[in-house]
Formats: sequence, C-alpha cells, structure tokens
Amino acid sequence: MDIVESLRGKLIVSCQALADEPLHDSCIMGRMAYAVAEGGAQGIRANSVADIREIKKQVDLPIIGIIKEDYPKSGVYITPTMKEIDALAEEGIDIVALDATQLTRPDGSTFADFFKKVKEKYPEQLFMADCSTVEEGIEAEKAGVDFVGTTLVGYTDHSKGDVPLETLESMLQSVSVPVIAEGNMDTPEKAARALELGSHAVVVGSAITRPQLITQKFRDAIDK
Repeated sequence: MDIVESLRGKLIVSCQALADEPLHDSCIMGRMAYAVAEGGAQGIRANSVADIREIKKQVDLPIIGIIKEDYPKSGVYITPTMKEIDALAEEGIDIVALDATQLTRPDGSTFADFFKKVKEKYPEQLFMADCSTVEEGIEAEKAGVDFVGTTLVGYTDHSKGDVPLETLESMLQSVSVPVIAEGNMDTPEKAARALELGSHAVVVGSAITRPQLITQKFRDAIDK
C-alpha cells in the first residue's frame, strides 16, 4: 500500500513542541509519537529533522515533516525556503508540508513560483500544501501538490474568523487532490466530522500533545 492510501480515513497526530514550550525535546517527541501510536494514530506530523529522526526510532508510521523557521519581513514560517525543503528531503521524509498561503515568502516569491522550483528539484517527493483559504488550496493544486491541508485556516490575517470545518467543506468541493483536515481539530467530534465530510485524513495536534493547553482548558472551565 502506498503512502497516500495508507492515510485514507486515518488519524494523524502532530507531535510538536517549540523552543519556549515545556516538552521541547526530541527524545520527548519520540516518546510522544510512541504513545499516540499505541493509542491508534496512523501517521505523525513533526517539526525539525532532530525530532523526526527520534520519532523514526520509536514508530514505523508515515511522517509529514515540516521545519518551522522565522525569517525577517515574511509571515511564512512553515518550511519557508529551499533550505528547509532540502533538509527534509535529505532526511527521507514521507511527505513534506509547506506554507502555501498568499503571504510573501522570504525571497519575495509567490507560492506557485517557489513550488515550481521545489518540484523540479524533487519530482518524486510527496508534498502537502498548508493553506488558509479555499482559493489557496485551488492554486496549490494547480501548482502540483499531492495534498491540500486546512492547516492555517484562521491563522492568517485574511482568514481570521473563518471556521475550519466550513473551509474544509468548501475545499473538498473545490479541489480534486486529497484534502487533509488540520487546524483546530480540537475535539473527537470535530475530527470525526472532518472525515464524514470527506477529508482524506485528519491531523490533531495540541488537543493531544500539548498538556499545558489541555490543562488550561480544564482550569478555565473550573474557574468559571
């Protein structure tokens, strides 16, 4: 079974912790991946080559890899330049995800222009476009990506207030490549609904792997 089919109808768990978070450690992310695999996750989304290498030691699951990097004067931070693409491709990642929004990339290029160079360099690599609007998903499909994700819905200025499940539903009607539901899939009901709507797979992150945020939800409810 190929990677695309192996993820159909499955739960992918995002195992990430940034430098300012309590669980920021590759070893911890590896064990986190092991834990969610025990719970039934069929794929992992991970940030940085170091984390990915550790996760590979712990689980044998398809990995969507990203590298988050901030560049001056650019709002694009998910796999923003060829440098990050190269690092992930050299690591042998199953799927490389990258920002496909209309935001200006660090080199000033559009997503379409940037991805043309990426695809020419890595024609056999699978790519996922992290989008914030349906229009971006349409453009990403035209550019030649293998998956479109709703990852950044609500996180860009031009998608503020948009409802991820509503954008997902419209995205599914607008593109023909597999659509992966991601971004604020923070309850089992939302994840299940995403698959009912027809998404190829669903990614859940903070609701499973960021205990500080999970704890805060409980505390806020108790405080009320």
